[in-house]
Amino acid sequence: MIAEFRTGTRTEKIVIPDTMHVQTLVPRELPEDPEEDRIIRGALKAPDDSPRLKDIVRPGEKIVLITSDITRPCPTMKIMPALLDELYEAGIARSDITLMFARGSHRPQTPEEQAHLAGERAWKEIRCVDSDPDDTVRLGFTRRGTPVDIDRRAAEADRRICIGNVEYHYFAGYSGGAKALMPGVSTREAIQANHRLMTDENACAGKLEGNPIREDIEEAGAIAGIDFIVNVVLNTKKQIVYAVSGDVTSAHRRACRYLDRFYRCPLERKADIVVVSQGGAPKDLNLYQTQKALDNAKHAVREGGMILLVGSCAEGFGEPHFEEWMRTIRDPETMIRKIREHFILGAHKAAAIAQTARKARIVLISDLDPQLIENTILEPGESLPAAWEKALQIYGSDASVILMPYGGSTLPVYGTD
Repeated sequence: MIAEFRTGTRTEKIVIPDTMHVQTLVPRELPEDPEEDRIIRGALKAPDDSPRLKDIVRPGEKIVLITSDITRPCPTMKIMPALLDELYEAGIARSDITLMFARGSHRPQTPEEQAHLAGERAWKEIRCVDSDPDDTVRLGFTRRGTPVDIDRRAAEADRRICIGNVEYHYFAGYSGGAKALMPGVSTREAIQANHRLMTDENACAGKLEGNPIREDIEEAGAIAGIDFIVNVVLNTKKQIVYAVSGDVTSAHRRACRYLDRFYRCPLERKADIVVVSQGGAPKDLNLYQTQKALDNAKHAVREGGMILLVGSCAEGFGEPHFEEWMRTIRDPETMIRKIREHFILGAHKAAAIAQTARKARIVLISDLDPQLIENTILEPGESLPAAWEKALQIYGSDASVILMPYGGSTLPVYGTD
């Protein structure tokens, strides 16, 4: 069989002998070419545990819509027309609406990137801005001590509406919901305080109840106040197949349940070799984001196995502390010990990679300089076919294989994992 994996905007292929035991983890069959605008408008007309948005907002109020930045696949440009119509129907003036891209700890975006995310109509009609971690308001602290620092424009608005796509997140359980606000439009200090909880065993993909990171995020959202959300679930073509709106918790939970029906993948057994990709651009823009596919893949590989991680990483490592740790610490155990002793935002993803590296060998097939990768806890792969042949030499032609072409979105579940 021929297996294909997206990396950036191109495709890499490998040929797998028919004699091998192969399990391919892909979402269960999802609608293709759906009527995306109809789905969004339908969700807005039937919100969860909430009045319609047009019945919440009032003329003269300042509205901030908080959505994802360029590192996320959320199709904001497809959501905005219906959302703007709903606001205009309520009498909200264009000048009172701001679309804010939640940067979190990520880099600022170019005007071209903002325009692409917003879509032509929103870009022309309303104000579009990046969140500013240097201009925030402290609204209090969560019970776990996380400061609730929110972008001043969002904090001082009359209404905060969060937009996002729901997929698995390796320590927050799922993306979406209140996550647009915290860590989306917060400060590095606050994000670090929240993310330090990732070392708890309950901070893992697919878990909501008892997950300290998710609970902290939602407490911060409650303190800041989130008036309404619009969340979507995407198919493998990044098309909207499902949407929810309304209360920040109940609407989000409904989207999570829908996601589980299609993206939670039971395993027959763990594999000798796992080949995994984020599914291409924009989710593999850098190694910091590509790591999410790796974290899902760790649930599919056996102890002593190998993971072939496919991702462009065209923008490099993606975060300074992450890059520093990846380039200077070559022992996984040292990374894990250091992050437990002193949590550093950014470096936490290096420690997450280290947790996988002490279980399995990780070969990165990317656009990064192989010499650069050679000096990390990862192994460089010249190309996916070359890395595949190397894996076959090590584990043999009768090795068990799991393929994860949409690794950031599919969650392998084996036994009690």
